[in-house]
Amino acid sequence: MTPNQEPENENQLNIELSEDMAEGVYANLAMIAHSQSEFVIDFIRIMPGVPKAKVKARVILTPDHAQRLLMALRDNIQKYETSFGSLRELTDEEFALPMNYHGPVGEA
Repeated sequence: MTPNQEPENENQLNIELSEDMAEGVYANLAMIAHSQSEFVIDFIRIMPGVPKAKVKARVILTPDHAQRLLMALRDNIQKYETSFGSLRELTDEEFALPMNYHGPVGEA
């Protein structure tokens, strides 16, 4: 190691993000299933008036990683609400599958 070179941090992780992955995919529904050893989260895009929807991404996590995701989501929602105001809590009816987005039905 040269005098001007900093020691490498052993806890540092170099994460690569390809251009295709950086574009992301839009999903407006997530369905979660689990077994003793894993959680499976399907991210789905549904469109108003269309009875068929496609899974756009599937993420499989260990239970420990699912718990870390839950904690990270809670932390980020709290930060979001600090910046932009509280999110309203969904009712049981709104929490159900949003087949028509609870809005008016349009006509072409």
